[in-house]
Amino acid sequence: MKFSNKILSQTLVQLCLDKGINHIIISPGSRNAPLTISFGEHPDFKCFSVVDERCAAFFALGMAQQLNKPVAVVCTSGSALLNYYPAVAEAFYSDIPLVVISADRPTNYIDVGDGQTIRQENVFENHILYSANCIEGDKFQIKNETELNVALNTALELNGPVHINVPFSEPLYHTTANQLVWPQNVVPHLDMVALKEDLSPFIEQWNESKRKMILVGVLPPNSLEKQFIELLAKDESVVVMTESTSNLHNNNFIVAIDQLIAPLTEEEFKKLQPDILLTFGGMVVSKKIKAFLRTFPPKTHWHVDPKKAYDTYFVLKHHFRTSVNNFFAEFLTKTIALKSDYQKYWLAIKQHRLNRHKTYEKEIPYSDFMVFSEIFQKLPNDVQLQLSNSATIRYAQLFDIPPSAEVFCNRGTSGIDGSTSTAVGAAYASNMPTVFITGDLSFFYDSNALWNNYIPKNFKIIVINNSGGGIFRILPGEKDTRVFDTYFETKHTLSAKQLSEMYGFKYQTISDKEDLSGNLKDFFSKKEGPALLEIFTPSTVNDKVLLDYFKFIS
Repeated sequence: MKFSNKILSQTLVQLCLDKGINHIIISPGSRNAPLTISFGEHPDFKCFSVVDERCAAFFALGMAQQLNKPVAVVCTSGSALLNYYPAVAEAFYSDIPLVVISADRPTNYIDVGDGQTIRQENVFENHILYSANCIEGDKFQIKNETELNVALNTALELNGPVHINVPFSEPLYHTTANQLVWPQNVVPHLDMVALKEDLSPFIEQWNESKRKMILVGVLPPNSLEKQFIELLAKDESVVVMTESTSNLHNNNFIVAIDQLIAPLTEEEFKKLQPDILLTFGGMVVSKKIKAFLRTFPPKTHWHVDPKKAYDTYFVLKHHFRTSVNNFFAEFLTKTIALKSDYQKYWLAIKQHRLNRHKTYEKEIPYSDFMVFSEIFQKLPNDVQLQLSNSATIRYAQLFDIPPSAEVFCNRGTSGIDGSTSTAVGAAYASNMPTVFITGDLSFFYDSNALWNNYIPKNFKIIVINNSGGGIFRILPGEKDTRVFDTYFETKHTLSAKQLSEMYGFKYQTISDKEDLSGNLKDFFSKKEGPALLEIFTPSTVNDKVLLDYFKFIS
């Protein structure tokens, strides 16, 4: 086994190994050669080569999402590091542990006109949990060990991105057969935050309220214990609203939030307005629920999370700094299930909407709405479902998804830039077959994600190609203009066929209603390798079908 002869490289690599950070995504370069050699030569690391740094970072994010532990990305100096930023921001807002390791020029080479050199220290300062700026030289060993321990422990403890900047002087490729340093591994404190406050006033308030709403954002599968799900579902005074990305299932929960509230009148909104809003989980997709709760605010809003609480609805009164299971274990055992018609009333509205939904599905023309309806009806059980942003995640909110499916989407910053790369990384790290559903712009934007030697055979992509950014047709504004076509919808005539052939995906296509049902079933049954299904839909009917839907189901 070879080691880089750089003390700083050996120190970082050994600390990663000691802390169990053993998945390393490496992009090529010379300045990071000491790291590439040290990680790549060590048999206890699982190293991956991804050329495009933006794709590499999202690939790592997808892996970390599934592994529930930090994954590291390693790049050379200069603009390579900046390509990590979209994934760093996503990791920051989605609480995903991403360890960014950048090689750098020595300090005296910065801002003197040297090539491939930028100001790398603290470059992510607005969206990072910790920045460790190391200094080359044996006399800085204790400082560097401290910085590296703090950075790596922060990623482990706080579930978020950290940046480690390590300068290396030339020569960069020299190796040694000996380990030269044995850095001190400061073990992170990983105990879950215990609930250390008196819940009595909150329990009293809860027990007096007959209108409580629980709104759940992004959650990993199997996050909430079954006993708490059942207790909440049985309480007549509680309405639980979830989303596709909440990964929570109960017949008494309202999953399709927009389906329920979009047609409501002002008087109905007042009936839905809760006294207490309790939230947990990550970001919420529905813009309509945000608008509702800001216009008809609850008397109080509580959020449960060990790390942070956003005042999304501008009435946040309390942050319970613990896990949701810890909170409910202390809280629900002391609450009373009140008699109330709050849940019953809104479950009746939910059922009415579902009945109208089924009728509408039978009447619509071939469109995005019909395609999503068929996809979710035909989706196999026990799959990991990765969804891209924009229209895809919003359509997904309107349909039943099999409870056995594990649903993920980059909702931290809601960008389309790395959806495919995230899905590939997640598919590699998961034991489940993975289906990735995306729109055409998102897919082409991140097409380098397929330039990757780690795509599993059970990975499937569905591209819904409506020849542009169809979501912009749903938004207010004039649609029949050159400006709209060129700069908003960005019309195009591209197809994923050539990319599929280049990257070895089995390619199928659907372009009309007659092919939809049978070809979807055939696509999902294929097992011989990664496959891509491109579904072409018209660009000009989708907005009308969707907007008419919300009128029809009222």
